[in-house]
Amino acid sequence: MKATIWHNSRCSKSRQALDLLRDGGADVTIVEYLKMPPTRDELARLYAKAGISPRDGLRKDAPKVASDDDALDLMARDPATIERPLVETEKGVRLARPPELVRDLL
Repeated sequence: MKATIWHNSRCSKSRQALDLLRDGGADVTIVEYLKMPPTRDELARLYAKAGISPRDGLRKDAPKVASDDDALDLMARDPATIERPLVETEKGVRLARPPELVRDLL
């Protein structure tokens, strides 16, 4: 199974999710989102596919925003505000907090 993880190697939860994907036999594509940020449209697609609000995809320490559009604009402008890790497989998308949520995608 193929999987994509929007990953920050400095984040323990992101590293744990990556390990779970690999242990589950996934062929993982790693996107270091701080170096190669997703576009606003890509973020909108991912959150829609995950069934969550873009505001729920913001880090807890990110500036507060009034709308989902504002959240997408902020994340596109400052990818450090994106909560991680985001994981996508053919089964869907999860914000893998806690990391064990990736098991639903394997």
